[in-house]
Amino acid sequence: MTEPLQDAREFWEQFYAENERVWSGRANARLVEVASALSLGRALDLGCGEGGDAVWLAEQGWRVLAVDVSTRALDRARAVATERNVVARIDFACHDLSDSFPDGRFDLVSAQFLHSTARLDRATVLRRAADAVAVGGTLLIVDHAAAPPWAGDHARDHEFPTIEGVLAALRLDDAHWTRLRAERADRRAVGPDGQVGTLADNVFVLRRTG
Repeated sequence: MTEPLQDAREFWEQFYAENERVWSGRANARLVEVASALSLGRALDLGCGEGGDAVWLAEQGWRVLAVDVSTRALDRARAVATERNVVARIDFACHDLSDSFPDGRFDLVSAQFLHSTARLDRATVLRRAADAVAVGGTLLIVDHAAAPPWAGDHARDHEFPTIEGVLAALRLDDAHWTRLRAERADRRAVGPDGQVGTLADNVFVLRRTG
């Protein structure tokens, strides 16, 4: 019998409680790459964590709604935004995205590495993310395409989302969406113990046209 997945809020609150800071604080490379070419507007950052992406977007001039299931993560993100003098450009909201989703339409909806070993109805969340994109806006999804080279055997055996699987799950109407990018892309990165290796991302850039 399959064990039920852990409650998302409980899991991520515990995850962030284990360390004073988890992530680097830098914006994700794919977000910087894509958003730098877009006109400024309103952005939705799904699974914002400690705020690296949301703060970077606000510093570029975006108005941001930063969403996470963990109140501890949101508190850290708000503190960083305050330190960097962009807190007035960011709204923070706590959602378990499997159960609730922020209202509104956005010029950029970003879902960076929205993976979880806790409960996450990922296909439904990504479809809601697509629904939240305004006409003329962009949906950016970045997934891990494979485990990092420094990961243990359990991670290497994990089944990662495929490009075809993500696109099928989105159920987008081709008459109203343009696929600008849907491909695997590699990047260099540094591991937790200073290892240098190549990481593989699946990158989706989709434009809503109607």
